[in-house]
Amino acid sequence: MNYPYVAEFRQSLVEWFEEEKRDLPWRHTKDPYKIWVSEVMLQQTRVDTVIPYYNRFMESFPTLELLAEAPQEYLLKHWEGLGYYSRARNLQAGVREVLENYGGIVPDNRYEISKLKGVGPYTAGAILSIAYNKPEHAVDGNVMRVLSRVLNIHDDIALPKTKKIFEAAVEELIDPQNASSFNQGLMELGALICSPTSPKCLLCPVREYCTAFNEGEPEKLPVKSKKVKMKHISYDVFVCEDEDGRILMEQRPASGLLANMWQFPMVEQAEDSLLKFAQHYEVEAQAQREILTFKHVFSHLTWHVNAYYMKCKSCEKGDWLTQEQIELLPMPVPMLKIWQAIK
Repeated sequence: MNYPYVAEFRQSLVEWFEEEKRDLPWRHTKDPYKIWVSEVMLQQTRVDTVIPYYNRFMESFPTLELLAEAPQEYLLKHWEGLGYYSRARNLQAGVREVLENYGGIVPDNRYEISKLKGVGPYTAGAILSIAYNKPEHAVDGNVMRVLSRVLNIHDDIALPKTKKIFEAAVEELIDPQNASSFNQGLMELGALICSPTSPKCLLCPVREYCTAFNEGEPEKLPVKSKKVKMKHISYDVFVCEDEDGRILMEQRPASGLLANMWQFPMVEQAEDSLLKFAQHYEVEAQAQREILTFKHVFSHLTWHVNAYYMKCKSCEKGDWLTQEQIELLPMPVPMLKIWQAIK
């Protein structure tokens, strides 16, 4: 990499971050466990959404030990609404590995920390640089966008191999004395100023060292090819209440999408979906009415949901739960939406 302004770029970025950084709860600590939790929560989730979840999580699990010991349903209940529930399960598994293999101390080097469940190259670099001030790369979408413009990189950021180019660039640019502020500064710059469209170049602390700004077309970078085509599935969801006021629930499989989360029975939409549901659970459905219709978008999948409420004669099959029991279960967002509608 032939970039002549390394020292000036470092200094401008670090000084800007230390003066202008947002006041976020995980920035009040150098505890690698707490920074690890924040980084896992921030994957695929907006900062303002994460803050209340993070605060509540830290109240319940202020230490690695408490998270390691938590029953999975209690953990998932704290994660409910954040989505991507495998993140929570992997975090707990990783924390248990720290206790078993590293004496309860999060490793301070990339080789060991990368062995932990759920800790990829970005999370490893974020923990190492932010908590331990180690000059390690932590490359996410914000960092790739900023550096593609600063360094005029035209490689497609949608391709996994391109991340290596940006990791190497960060290793050359990073401030060895201020690795924490440097990496957080890149992320903050991408989040607040160097936005995907209409970047606020006049507010940028490093614009005079930015190739794309000097060439007048920063919006053209980064290069990013189109995403995978979205898959659509339509479901009928049945909220079935028996004569004792109990409601039929089911737990999703232990692996795959929304693993181990609880839901109302759902059947892929068809003319006979109600019949399939009634036969599978051996219930006698009465007085069906529609509750609501909505769609829920995952990263590569969209659910189109029609939800129905009905009175049923229960049998021994399935989990028939009281309202109080249901309130304690971890449920994905689509089911929470239905639950709020029928309550």
